[in-house]
Amino acid sequence: MMTLNRTKIVVLALLALLVAPFGVQAEGLIAAQSFKGDNRIIVTFSDPVEKMVVEDVSNYTVFEEPDPDIRLTLESAVLSEDGKVASLSFEEPLNTAITHVVVIKGLAGVDKVTFTVSKSYLGYLFGIFISAMLINNFVFTKYLGLCVFFGTSKKKETAKGMGVVFTLVMVVSALMGWFFYNYILIPYNLNFLQIVIFIGLVSLTVQAVDTILRKVNPILFNSFGVFLVLVIANCVIIAVPLIVANNNYNIYETFMLALGAGGGFLLALYLMSSVSERLQLANIPETFKGLPIAFIVAGQFAMAFLGFSGLQIF
Repeated sequence: MMTLNRTKIVVLALLALLVAPFGVQAEGLIAAQSFKGDNRIIVTFSDPVEKMVVEDVSNYTVFEEPDPDIRLTLESAVLSEDGKVASLSFEEPLNTAITHVVVIKGLAGVDKVTFTVSKSYLGYLFGIFISAMLINNFVFTKYLGLCVFFGTSKKKETAKGMGVVFTLVMVVSALMGWFFYNYILIPYNLNFLQIVIFIGLVSLTVQAVDTILRKVNPILFNSFGVFLVLVIANCVIIAVPLIVANNNYNIYETFMLALGAGGGFLLALYLMSSVSERLQLANIPETFKGLPIAFIVAGQFAMAFLGFSGLQIF
């Protein structure tokens, strides 16, 4: 009996030694993975792999982690000459904000190798900020908030002051809007009141800023004139909480979106005010003075900001 048990132990030990290398190889085979552009995934292997296996698209199963039943169509897989880097191209753009699961069959003698591909969350947050500030600037690409934009972009000091106030109002109102939307409107099925609620929160924030500016900096307050009141119904301010509600952003993503949108508005105001001060000394035909030349300059800025289209940092 003892001899039989010893024999079993030896056989099991030999099987473990035979299987162990494959298990280790499967776990350590994927060195790195990342998104590249809109429709590619780059996979880096720790050791050279078989070209025939990697470039056969039928060996792949790719899906978004929340929807495992919906398979993504892989168009091609190309392995580098050193056999360590594979480029997976897909027919349709990938939603890089969502984690993707990739399964490869028959790689390095292993039945299945499974790994996930996702963006760095900090990179994702920074991407939201840069997108709102430059790539999808609310003034130069979405043409929102033009009334306040043209009204307060004649002098740098006024433009900087309004930009800071605008950013402050946008961040505070967006955060309050996120709280009300997630903890009051959704639980009690009051989504149809979201625009009314958001306008009310913006009004509350603007009134607080109005009161503070009267006491702290009356000169800056007087330079704003009626445009500070117009911030209440400004479409840029309302757009941010609506985008947050539509995309189900969390508190961090809401903050970065609001900060980026406010920073983009501040940047637009400062750029426009810098040109406006120079235009006052320029020899401009009478028919182009005032709003006509302002619209022309704003259009040129909008064309320049188109250069940020498609920019991806992470």
